[in-house]
Amino acid sequence: MSEPEIAGHYTGFDVTVDDAGVLVLTFNRPEKLNGLGLATKRDLIALFEQIQYDPRVRVAVLTGTGRAFCAGDDITGGYNTDTVEIAPEVAAPNHTPISAYTTLRMASQRVNAALRALDKPTIACLNGIAIQSGLSLALACDLKVAARSARLGSATLRFGFLPDEGGHHLLLEHVGLAKTLELLLRKRIVAAEEALALGMVNEVVDDDQALPTAMAWATEMAAGPQIATRLLKRAVYNAAAAATFEASCEDIAVRAMVSDNSPDGREGFASFREKRPAKFE
Repeated sequence: MSEPEIAGHYTGFDVTVDDAGVLVLTFNRPEKLNGLGLATKRDLIALFEQIQYDPRVRVAVLTGTGRAFCAGDDITGGYNTDTVEIAPEVAAPNHTPISAYTTLRMASQRVNAALRALDKPTIACLNGIAIQSGLSLALACDLKVAARSARLGSATLRFGFLPDEGGHHLLLEHVGLAKTLELLLRKRIVAAEEALALGMVNEVVDDDQALPTAMAWATEMAAGPQIATRLLKRAVYNAAAAATFEASCEDIAVRAMVSDNSPDGREGFASFREKRPAKFE
C-alpha cells in the first residue's frame, strides 16, 4: 500500500517534499504573523506524526512567510514594543480553568511534544520574529538557522501569561538557568546575533541566505545514514542530555548494535575501505 500524500495545503501552513527527502513546512499567514490557531496546531500534530512514519521524509525544515517565523498563538488586536508586534494568546475555548488546561495539554503542548518525538532531524529556519509559542516551536527543532533580522523571545509576562506550552523547559535546555530566568522575567526579545551568543540558534546569516542555508543542512543530513542518524538523535535526547555518563554509554552501545549491523553500517565501512563516497539507503 502506498503512503498517503503528505505534501499539500494545511490549516495555516503548506508542505512540500523534494526528491532528496527534505520536507519544508512553511507557515502561510503573514498577515497574522503566522500565528497559531487551534486548527493549525491540530494539523501540526497530525503532520509530525505522519512524518515519523513516512519513509519518503528524511529531514524536516520549518519556516515562515513574511516578516515572522511565528509570533505565537493567533493574534487578535496588536501590541507593539521595540518595533516587534506581538499580541495576547487567543486559543481555543478557554472559558473555564479545566478547558484551558485541556487545550494546553492536548493542543499547545502536544505540538512541541510531537515535534520532539520525531527521530528524523528537524531544522527551524527563522526568517523573522519567533515569539512566545513560536519561539518554543523553533527551540523544539534540532537545529536553528536565523536570518539576521530575526528576533527571538518569550515575553509572555507582558500579558501576565506563562510559557505554558513548555517554552520554559526548552529555553532552559539552550541557555541555562540564569539566562532563562533573565529572558523570561525581564520579558526580553533579543536580536539574532545575541540569540546566537546565548545558544538559542546555531547560525546567523543574511536574510536571503536563511532558507538556502537550512536546505543545505537538510540535504546533507538527508544523504546520510538514516538508521544511525535517528538512533543518534534519540541517544542524545533520551540519554546523553539527561542520564549519567555510564547510562549514556550503555544506551548508545545497544543502539550501535542496530546501526553497525544495518545495510548503511556495512556500506559505510565498505566505502571507507574502497575509498569511495558512501551510498546510504
